Amino acid sequence: MEWLEASTENCPVQRTLDVVGEKWTLLILRDAVNGVRRFDDFHRHIGLSEAVLSDRLRKLIAAGILQTVPYREPGSRSRNEYRLTRKGWDLWPVLMALRQWGEAYALGSESPVLDVRHTDCDAPVRVVVECSEGHSSLRPEHVTARLGPGARPRS
Repeated sequence: MEWLEASTENCPVQRTLDVVGEKWTLLILRDAVNGVRRFDDFHRHIGLSEAVLSDRLRKLIAAGILQTVPYREPGSRSRNEYRLTRKGWDLWPVLMALRQWGEAYALGSESPVLDVRHTDCDAPVRVVVECSEGHSSLRPEHVTARLGPGARPRS
């Protein structure tokens, strides 16, 4: 069976995009990674409607990517902060890869908003693809993709 003959119903890329593949969702995740926790701050910083923000936050909570943690400002009612779970933090390399691609191809002559650097040595952080044996900086011509055990014929 060849790739074009295989069903993509159980494709991990497709399943991931079903959860986080919408622009506003990725922007919420970008802000959460950068320390935004409160609804009003997400709303103000991203600029999307309250209804869309509420919907995306609900979906991220249902997917186990965000969790709510109650807080209360003095004199105000209790509210929730939105914090990344372990599952949410595991999306950080995806966001870093999007950032890296955007710096290379989408910014033009503009400088990026964030300068992300390694705390220990102050070098810029970059995403690298590696194999489980530690060979890094792999490119598409260095890998072989085969159909896996979950491959099924298209119906």
